[in-house]
Formats: sequence, C-alpha cells, structure tokens
Amino acid sequence: MSGFKTFLSSIFIFFLVDCCLVGCDITDGNTEHLKREHSLTKPYQGVGNQWDFWGSTLVTSSYVRLTPDERSKQGSIWNTVPCYLKDWEMHVQFKVHGSGKKNLHGDGIALWYTKDRLHPGPVFGNQDQFHGLAIFLDTFRNDLHGMDRSFPYISAMVNNGTVSYDHGKDGRSSELGGCSADIRNRDFDTYLAIRYSRGRLTVMVDVDDKNEWKECIDIGGVRLPTGYFFGASAATGDLSDNHDVISMKLYQLMVDHSPEEENLDWTKIEPSVSLFKSPKDNIDDPTGNFRGTPLTGWKVFLLLLCALLGIVVCAVVGAVVFQKRQERNKRFY
Repeated sequence: MSGFKTFLSSIFIFFLVDCCLVGCDITDGNTEHLKREHSLTKPYQGVGNQWDFWGSTLVTSSYVRLTPDERSKQGSIWNTVPCYLKDWEMHVQFKVHGSGKKNLHGDGIALWYTKDRLHPGPVFGNQDQFHGLAIFLDTFRNDLHGMDRSFPYISAMVNNGTVSYDHGKDGRSSELGGCSADIRNRDFDTYLAIRYSRGRLTVMVDVDDKNEWKECIDIGGVRLPTGYFFGASAATGDLSDNHDVISMKLYQLMVDHSPEEENLDWTKIEPSVSLFKSPKDNIDDPTGNFRGTPLTGWKVFLLLLCALLGIVVCAVVGAVVFQKRQERNKRFY
C-alpha cells in the first residue's frame, strides 16, 4: 500500500501545480506589456493626436463622457493608430450613471475593434454591418419577450460586414455569448477586460468591488485580423444616462505562434467565428444563443479532473476490498 500512497501523493501534487498554472492565466494586466499608442489614460494628452472623438463626447481631466444624461445623444472616441498585435488584452474602466429610475435609462456603451472608425450609426452610436468585433454593454431591454435574462447585459458580436444588429431583439440573433452585470450607478470603479489570444475571445468583468475578474464570455474559434482600430461609443434615445470612459489600456500578450501562423498575412483575415452556426440560423431561436456549446478550457479541465478522481476512488476502494479479502482468506488457512 505504500507504493499506492506515493501514487496518490503524486496525483495530488500534479493537480495542485496544474491549478496554479491555470490560475496564473487569469487576466492580469500588471504582468503584460502596456501599449501606450493604443491606450487612453488621464489626463488624456493623446486626445487630438492618438485619439479622435465625435458627437456629444466631452473630454475632461477626469473622464471622457461619451453622452450626457440627455435624450437623443451619440458620442464616440477612436484610436487613430491601427493595431497590429496578434494577441492583446484591453482593460476598460467605465462608469454608467444617471438620474433615471429602474428600467428608465439607456441605451449603453459599445467597445469596438473594427476596420472603420468614426462612422456614426444606429448601433450604440456607431455604424451597422461593421467589420470586426463589438462588445455591447446594453442597459435597456427592448425585447419584452426575452425575460430569460436581466439587464444590464453584456454581449459579444463578430461581424464581416454582412450582419445587422437587431436592436428590437437586443442583438440576440448575432450574439456569441453574454452575461448580466449590474454596472449602473455603482459607488465604486467598474472594469471590463477583453482578451483575444490564439483564436479565443474572453471577456471578464470586475463590477462588484471585489478587485477580481469574473468570466462573462469565453469563445473559441474566433478569427480577427490585425490593422483594425479600437474605439468606444454610446447612445441615448428617449431614455438617457451618462456614459463615461475613464481609461482604456491595451496590453500585448507574449504568445508564441507556429511558423505557418507567423508567415500568414493577418491583415487579410476575414472576421469570423468557427464551430458556430451562422447568425442567420439563429433568427428564430428564442434563446438567442447560436453557439454549439463547445467545452471551454476550464470545463475540459474539470471534466478530466472528475474522471481521474473517479478512477482514483475506484482504485482505492478496490485496493481496500482486495486487502480485506486477503486477510479473510488468511484466517481460513
């Protein structure tokens, strides 16, 4: 049995180390490389040089207000420098607040990584049928039939210029994934992180004053080109809110790629998501999810962990039963 105990100890140490490695992979901008040419920080000295703004956007020394708490306003701010990083992570500190009571405020903020910039339109102050990635922080429910989720709601969309965002359905037909998050009128800082690395898109939030990231979206099979622009926009309609951006910090992720990937012209990649149904196949889907529910890294890890623990338990039980039978047999002889 001593050899078996040694085996169990080895298994425990293996999983302890594995858990630590996985935990270290959680978003931590302090260990990455800040790219100042793509970052927006106080006192916003890059505005007018590395950042352009449009519409109702107001730049102060403490925040960039995309829209005031007034009806029918649109505003945006865009990085003037195209991003050629293959793997990156954007941290956004924001604040949504206003005088509107519960359910009487809107419309929300959108964060963009797109081919075109400074193109006003109906999608949270930006153009529809865009090329690239959008993260929507939607604070107002338009679809009264979609009561299976609470608002504010954060969702992701990848577009190749052919799909329209359906405001009436809160973007369900083109949504890749999302989560509810209480982001409005908080008395503390609220943050969102967008990570794109090795074809995986991950969105994390820190909106509960716990100083820790909580996973919101995790999607594999995402293809985004380089050379696109980062931006943020917001809009109000009949209802309104102050939509403020405090900072946008872009970090380069140091990731090794295969020689084939390195030789690929990443500027020619078409924005797409594999392992998913087409958004058109999801138009009549009331759940709003057209993911094929692929297993994420955590889910695979937990599944393997449970399976291995099950094998270990069975082995221990079997060894105990076998030992007792041996002792019983000795008593008979």
